[in-house]
Amino acid sequence: MNLFTEFQVKDMTLRNRVVLPPMDMYCATENSFPTDAHFVHYVSRALGGTGLIIMEATGVLPRGRISDNCLGLWSDEHIEPLHKIVAACQARGAKVAIQLNHAGRKCSAKAEPYIHAPSPIAFSDEYRTPREISKDEIIEVVDAFRTAAKRAYLAGFDALEIHAAHGYLISEFLSPITNHRTDEYGGSLENRCRLLKEVLAAVRQEWPENKPLLMRVSAEDYLPEGIHPEEMADIINQVKQYIDIVDVSTGGVAMAPIKVFPGYQVRPAELIKAKCGLPVIAVGLIKDPEVAEEIISNGRADLVGLGREQFRNPNWVLNVARDYGVEYPWPDSYKEAFEARK
Repeated sequence: MNLFTEFQVKDMTLRNRVVLPPMDMYCATENSFPTDAHFVHYVSRALGGTGLIIMEATGVLPRGRISDNCLGLWSDEHIEPLHKIVAACQARGAKVAIQLNHAGRKCSAKAEPYIHAPSPIAFSDEYRTPREISKDEIIEVVDAFRTAAKRAYLAGFDALEIHAAHGYLISEFLSPITNHRTDEYGGSLENRCRLLKEVLAAVRQEWPENKPLLMRVSAEDYLPEGIHPEEMADIINQVKQYIDIVDVSTGGVAMAPIKVFPGYQVRPAELIKAKCGLPVIAVGLIKDPEVAEEIISNGRADLVGLGREQFRNPNWVLNVARDYGVEYPWPDSYKEAFEARK
């Protein structure tokens, strides 16, 4: 199966094409440190055969968290607890990335007295109305991404992902639905891309050139006035000199009807791969080996992300290898179970 072929980008070689995408756990301490639950969760997927693990959205500032119980990387004290998880996953054959994020108007952390966004528009009635972020505050956010990238390197991560999707701060600047600014950060596509460019350039000051930099995008806003895959491809082409892999998702910018089905986000990934010439990760309710294999074998994407399915089945990779007769280096403790045919 092509699903089990190696994939290399820069100095990172993955043992297969299966990714655990960044799925929020909401179980960090109040100071945004990882817990035993994080260790067990991520290390078990490494043991289960996952090629690339992308740790959940991690706030670059306290106000950048999605919730009070999301991970953070705004202080040096966060480095060592994350390093323990990274090293344990790497010891079991997986490569590990971390997703850096600023939640923008979708921050629901009760510890924060106010929240920021490009424009003072609430996500819904259940969310607070954000303050319009000032230019000085934009500079602080960009620097926070830069210093978080440095800490991610010190924590030993193999790759870094910038969260520019799902209606969080960078995504809010990109979409005309949420960005109504009239300064150099709003209006034209070039202006709406300005924060993203500044963040990527700043991160690259600290993140080594030989290590992969990923970017997660929402390729479809599902509203007429929003971003669609062709425009997202144009955005990516404006910043492609900074990134190595595009993690393609959709939605989250505003409340919108979305028809979901297995592989529903593969087509946007395929379009971006073709128009941008970069490797892509395809996601979207993928769970069946045949679907994952078709995506890889037909060149529609380079990697496939299985989130919910790997939550249900941490040994998805091992089980698929066994079921399809793929020769695989089973973990020593598991060999008897996986090599036995009964």
